[in-house]
Amino acid sequence: MSPSGFLSRSRTIAPPSWSRWLVPPAALSVHLAIGQAYAWSVFKPPLESSLQLSGTQSALPFQLGIVMLGLSAAFGGTLVERNGPRWAMFVSMSCFSSGFLLSALGVATGQYWLVVLGYGFVGGIGLGIGYISPVSTLIKWFPDRPGMATGIAIMGFGGGALIASPWSTQMLSSFGTTTSGIATTFLVHGVVYAVFMTMGVLLVRVPPDGWRPRGWKPPAVTARPLITMADVSARNAIRTPQFWCLWIVLCFNVTAGIGILEKASPMIQDFFSGTATPVTLSAAAGFVALLSLANMAGRFVWSSTSDLIGRKNMYRVYLGVGALLYLAITIAGDNSKPLFIVCAMGILSFYGGGFATVPAYLKDLFGTYQVGAIHGRLLTAWSTAGVLGPLIINAIADGQKAAGRSGPELYTTSLYIMIGLLVLGFVANELIRPVHDRFHEKVEAN
Repeated sequence: MSPSGFLSRSRTIAPPSWSRWLVPPAALSVHLAIGQAYAWSVFKPPLESSLQLSGTQSALPFQLGIVMLGLSAAFGGTLVERNGPRWAMFVSMSCFSSGFLLSALGVATGQYWLVVLGYGFVGGIGLGIGYISPVSTLIKWFPDRPGMATGIAIMGFGGGALIASPWSTQMLSSFGTTTSGIATTFLVHGVVYAVFMTMGVLLVRVPPDGWRPRGWKPPAVTARPLITMADVSARNAIRTPQFWCLWIVLCFNVTAGIGILEKASPMIQDFFSGTATPVTLSAAAGFVALLSLANMAGRFVWSSTSDLIGRKNMYRVYLGVGALLYLAITIAGDNSKPLFIVCAMGILSFYGGGFATVPAYLKDLFGTYQVGAIHGRLLTAWSTAGVLGPLIINAIADGQKAAGRSGPELYTTSLYIMIGLLVLGFVANELIRPVHDRFHEKVEAN
């Protein structure tokens, strides 16, 4: 059943005087909020000490949240397309904020399962619906610059932790790290994020049917071979080899980036532990901050660049140059900290750029008809990579450490695996061709 009243799609159609530049801020208000997920680690130590949890237990809400992000995006994508961005942003706001409120109740009463249910399950649904909520709308408002438009929004998800981490830390410092202080912090998060995300609900609009930017004409198909003027449904998209090639591309690009991101602080310390100038804990924290900035900047810079050079060429850079950067780290070993840092920042910028560029790549291949729903299904590649990347890096490092090795030797094997995955992703990208006519939606004759 479609929503009625203020949340209905018909009430979201923009009037003639509406500026399309109000839509990116609406998307940012949602993505900056749900990007808080990357700052969950701030809550781990106080939760462990106040509720007597292990590190594995304290990670459960975040892990379940990422799983639910992928699942809700995959299964809710069609609903988002049908009901419109305002409904989707409202659902995201309701779930994400309710997740914090349930978590506050769970901590206050000592019922940790409520934190897992609230932040992980309910909040995770908010993550997935919120992540895809503005995608198709931004592409329809910015057909002339789809990479830039989606890059602005998805940059917010990467940068959300830069706001949430110091803010959450300050609140825990003010309210305390007891169960009462943590519960109050969760409560404030739930209320403030609800208000902040409501800005997106109120601002977002969809363009009228047939709307185009003034003076813009669709590019000739021959100018960009992969761009289609036809539309493909989400149901048909997953039957095409193009979808699964792009699934492999996204999965392996994310695997390569998230492997470093998840292990960044101990990895740089381990790498240079045997040198005359080992990396301190504070310096490692600075390295993590640099990677976060590279992740966020890459989402905007590289996705905008894809509007100029094309999506396929952009992924050639992500995958091909990314493999070379991994190779440089492997060969250099512990001989150069600057080289290690620069290469890692490049890899993380490609990681972020891959997320931001993929909606425009989908639009080029499958049209705008159900691009949000297709994007949701493709994000299952993220869920897979979220398990695969850390597993490769951590399992091999643990095994090498048990064998008595140290320094770069802890990571050499996993780095070569990442190079191999990026090469496979490069090949999958080369195999992408225009979608066959049989998958296109039939145009009814008048």
